[in-house]
Amino acid sequence: MTQTLTVDLGARSYPVHIGQGILDAAAEHIPLDLTGRKIFILFDKNTESYAASLEQALAGKTGEICSFGIEGGELTKSLAKLDEVLGWMLERRVDRHSILFACGGGVIGDLGGFTASVTLRGIPYVQVPTTLLAQVDSSVGGKTGINSPHGKNLIGSFYQPAAVLCDLDTLQTLPERELKAGYAEIVKYGLINKPDFFDWLKQNGEKLLALESGALAHAVFTSCQDKAEIVAADERESGQRALLNLGHTFGHAFEASAGYDGSLLHGEAVSIGMVCAFALSVKMGLCAQDDFETMRAHLISMGLKTSLQGTPLKDDAEALYGLMQGDKKMDRGVLKFILVRGIGQAFVSSDVKKEDVIEVLENV
Repeated sequence: MTQTLTVDLGARSYPVHIGQGILDAAAEHIPLDLTGRKIFILFDKNTESYAASLEQALAGKTGEICSFGIEGGELTKSLAKLDEVLGWMLERRVDRHSILFACGGGVIGDLGGFTASVTLRGIPYVQVPTTLLAQVDSSVGGKTGINSPHGKNLIGSFYQPAAVLCDLDTLQTLPERELKAGYAEIVKYGLINKPDFFDWLKQNGEKLLALESGALAHAVFTSCQDKAEIVAADERESGQRALLNLGHTFGHAFEASAGYDGSLLHGEAVSIGMVCAFALSVKMGLCAQDDFETMRAHLISMGLKTSLQGTPLKDDAEALYGLMQGDKKMDRGVLKFILVRGIGQAFVSSDVKKEDVIEVLENV
């Protein structure tokens, strides 16, 4: 069964389709006239079989189809790779009616979306997320971009896709570590504003990671629905959309320190970052210790990282704080944090003392 929700952005609204077998019927789920359009499929080399399925599903319904496989790690989100992908498309005579399909995890989605946004000043693109993390987070909302030596996602744009195709069948081949990294982003929604969903995850998280279809579909749909509602209310992150960054201010600094080499996945960094955000909230007297212990115990029970021990960071607490100051959420020289008053009660704060952050980093 396919479930569909809409990211409501007026004339730029688009559907998010969630279910099994979606790739095989891809043409039916795209709200564009495909006739004669040149199709570009950018895919992670680990998802070549899914890109082939997508190409087969589109064959005969569009114009020429061009496919290009690249590596999917965070180091791929670079100016050099952007230039390579742009060159591939321009050499093949991309035009403004062409459509770019980004097939893979969050890295491919971010790079593909940003490429589409700057190609001929913007061409349509479709997100085809094949990882759990990408399906529940990065494929929805129109944030696109690449990394810089100065930090994660510092070069990018807000550019909404024409559609998002979440085929749950693609998760069957996902490594366990990648599934757990995606689960961290799912838990995030419960911790931000859906305490009932967090309670559901405590009861059903193991089923989800075992890829039981009912639990998986419910978790992906609920996560996408929550994000869609937040994005519709605040597309460009001037207010409540910032709540989706729970754990990310810490997490992005951890990723930068680790070097984006795959030794620390985005979801792993976010998991540790959420522990830090709750710990900081407890230290500031905003959140009960019991809520902190409850969320951390659940992350541990699901096999997620909750500590920096054993992570390949190259920086101490002071240097990590410096990395945070390069975060996109800096506002007029003030670093914003997503803090909590309890599970499901996240809020944005600019009133955080450096010494409290340093202490949390040293403890974690």
